[in-house]
Amino acid sequence: MNTERREFLRQLTCVLPGLAALAQTTSAQAAAETPKPAHDMSAMPPGWMGHEVIVQVLYPQFTALDLIGPHYFLSSLMGAKVLLAAKSMELVSSDSGVKIMPDITFADCPAALDLLCVPGGTTGTLAAMQDAETMAFIRKAGAAAKVVSSVCTGSLILGAAGLLKGRKATSHWLVKDLLHHFGATVSNDRVVEDGKVITAAGVTAGMDFGLHMSLKWRDREYTDCLALLAEYDPHPPTTAGDPAKAPAKTRQLMVEMLAGFHQKVEAIGKGG
Repeated sequence: MNTERREFLRQLTCVLPGLAALAQTTSAQAAAETPKPAHDMSAMPPGWMGHEVIVQVLYPQFTALDLIGPHYFLSSLMGAKVLLAAKSMELVSSDSGVKIMPDITFADCPAALDLLCVPGGTTGTLAAMQDAETMAFIRKAGAAAKVVSSVCTGSLILGAAGLLKGRKATSHWLVKDLLHHFGATVSNDRVVEDGKVITAAGVTAGMDFGLHMSLKWRDREYTDCLALLAEYDPHPPTTAGDPAKAPAKTRQLMVEMLAGFHQKVEAIGKGG
């Protein structure tokens, strides 16, 4: 689907800029005009083609949608190169069992990055926060990258790497209150940008983050095309996805279910 999506976007570079002019052109003029080949890129708006180098981090037991949600949009930015980096070239299993093949190892990661993006998880995130090799990579790549980002509890990893100090940030609602242990100021926005650091809230907010980067690096028309192609217009059958709207009983159930995770994150944040 990625190849088809890129082809669709390539065609848009020819179609969209000419729609307004086409509407004002008479049929006689249109007939006299020599049509441009479908692959012609001369009508592409300025700024639609980029050259960004993007690295998304893989670690065992990450949450798959934290990675794939933004990847859908980031990989649709024409000219951008998206690489998946892990400790080794072995398949990395997500917390739902989906296995992802890395493109590069941490050791082979390009020195110059436009974007570093870290997904979240639960037990996998805790393990990553305590893994010396993973944290060393996050610190080094994060310091060099033009933009450092996370989805969901991935912000905890950024925090443990010292990349959230003095920044506004967000995370999954269950652990947002712990960000202050890593020197961050908590924000309730779904996508939070503070300087070079951009954090997204829980899981599905990664898709909002992907569109956020499209607006930042391309323009509104390009981003509208991506949203339309993805048919991204959520109408969930429940409002419980917002913790402020979720039934108190449901919220308490989730709090109790993940109490152990919360306590372990807090211990790390306090240096324990």
